[in-house]
Amino acid sequence: MTDSAPVLVHDVAQLSAALDAPAPDRTAAPYNRAVVMTMGALHAGHLSLVRAAKELASRVVVTIFVNPLQFGPGEDLERYPRDLDRDLALLSGPGLLGAGDVVFAPTPQVMYPDGEPSVRVSAGPIGTVLEGAVRPGHFDGVLTVVLKLLHLTRPDVALFGRKDAQQLAAVRAMVRDLDVPVEVRGVPIVRDDDGLALSSRNAYLSPEDRQRALALSRSLAAGRDRAAAGGAPDQVRSVVRAVLDDAVDAVDYVGVLDPDTFTEVPDTAVGTAVLAVAARVGGTRLIDNTDVELIGR
Repeated sequence: MTDSAPVLVHDVAQLSAALDAPAPDRTAAPYNRAVVMTMGALHAGHLSLVRAAKELASRVVVTIFVNPLQFGPGEDLERYPRDLDRDLALLSGPGLLGAGDVVFAPTPQVMYPDGEPSVRVSAGPIGTVLEGAVRPGHFDGVLTVVLKLLHLTRPDVALFGRKDAQQLAAVRAMVRDLDVPVEVRGVPIVRDDDGLALSSRNAYLSPEDRQRALALSRSLAAGRDRAAAGGAPDQVRSVVRAVLDDAVDAVDYVGVLDPDTFTEVPDTAVGTAVLAVAARVGGTRLIDNTDVELIGR
């Protein structure tokens, strides 16, 4: 790597040494260190997190780790795309990581040297609904690795994408309940020009399936419009499901949700809620969400 490239490290000792080295001189940055956690297969959505982190912190740490704890039986752990060289090239692009920034790309043996950890974080109630109901144990695995990476990277601020809105809410709850000294910030969803939310799993979609996947963003727009017209949550869910049912192979859930607990809001609710969907298109499972404003009938 060139002198202007970020430092690539693979183990805990290398990471500690890189973090103890002098940070880049970004005098206007309000924070010393920011972290962006990824599983690689980077796309423009990840890079938007890195750009936001660069504006906030003198040093940015990007982690690249496909975490086996958050994959259930029969999920895509083995085929999840991995291309570290490509990821590093993207992260070294204009306006992204530079000298003094760090990429931490550990192996499972580094993260879990004794194999399956005997102690894990429990996500609590938020880990049992929606994504947690479809993927039991998923959020326990997510929070376990997030907490480990927060300890290892010691950031002042951690940035997460709003596309994984339930994950963001779970991380916020963990940080609050366990008094983890870090600020958690959400970064807006990045979409292709046609509206499809960027995801590493979009690479699995055939051209035909990709067109059908556009139903997710269309359904959210229909739900947002229904809410703005005074629709109650049950009506919002109904119009969203109608759009999805015409295009996708299966709908896992449609929820109008409390932003903190990810439980369904009552039909009398007013104010901001999260409209979240999960659907299967071909062999690929996709999620998406948007904020909606419930104004009541």
